[in-house]
Amino acid sequence: MSDNAAVTRPTDPLYIIGTERSGSNLLRVILNAHTDIDVPHPPHILKYFHPLSRGYGDLSRTKNRRDLVQDILRLLRTHIYPWAFQVDAERVVNEANPHTLLGVFASIYDQHLAYTGKRRWGCKSTFMVHHVEEALARDEGARFIWLVRDPRDVAASSRRSVFSPYHPIFTAELWDAQQREAMAALERHPGAVYRLRYEDLITDLEPTLQALMTFLGEDLQPAMLAHEETAAAKKGANLSESWQNTGQKVKADNHGKYRSALSVPEIALVQQVAGETMTRLGYSLDDVAVRPDGPIARSVYGIQDVAWQLKTEARSVFKDANHWRRWRRAMLMRALGWRRGSA
Repeated sequence: MSDNAAVTRPTDPLYIIGTERSGSNLLRVILNAHTDIDVPHPPHILKYFHPLSRGYGDLSRTKNRRDLVQDILRLLRTHIYPWAFQVDAERVVNEANPHTLLGVFASIYDQHLAYTGKRRWGCKSTFMVHHVEEALARDEGARFIWLVRDPRDVAASSRRSVFSPYHPIFTAELWDAQQREAMAALERHPGAVYRLRYEDLITDLEPTLQALMTFLGEDLQPAMLAHEETAAAKKGANLSESWQNTGQKVKADNHGKYRSALSVPEIALVQQVAGETMTRLGYSLDDVAVRPDGPIARSVYGIQDVAWQLKTEARSVFKDANHWRRWRRAMLMRALGWRRGSA
């Protein structure tokens, strides 16, 4: 254990932020291979419950907090990557600090940490990019790993995943907005936010991880370089086609695949939407013509997005062992949205 690691506390959590399909599952299992770091697969508590939180009323009131906790545990029971232990609901109600959705979330992660016997927990819900200020207000020692990947490769990966937008233009819009938010967080909190390029992670694994762990105040451990051998990696790879790469050695050539996966017009759309941010982050633009955009084109993109979604959902029935859990989660959150006034 390093000198820096010796002074870190459970209240110094780690957050992987950015955009889905940027390698966050890979980074999760790498970090989770550390003997002192617990990064469970996320149920995305803040993503799902932040829009509903007002519907629970004043969370300083025990009854309201208990209602919220009970509903969050319903989400956990449908989690697409089931946790191996049962959360104690009353402990969460009583130990949440502060009495907010974030406090409830952190109390749940504290319990998972205690279950593993590790020292420091992490959260892979990349949507926490929207909650950096709130998380730092709770834990000034929190650290954020901003994982960024070429949006053209993100778009190519998203088309085959059940967890993301399908049409490249919608992926590009989401990527651009989330990267801009992460950039702003880095500017405000340079000591708390670390930018990590996915391309560097896969092509230069050990030095890239060493730099990251130095930022986190932790040692790089040999097990982190053989993440594919861990139970967490194997479990994820067996649950969903979207996570299959986590059960394999890091693929150093897994970048630039968009050139064969996307059409030239699709590449042009991504660059048209996100080109400025791409340039700021060091991604060179291909020499492709700008594509027209307007109401008619948007309608076509929307139809294509739905068609790709239906195709991907149909494939998931045969490829994903957890597709029923994902559909149950969707029905649960829709029902809670209706009940709490935010469908």
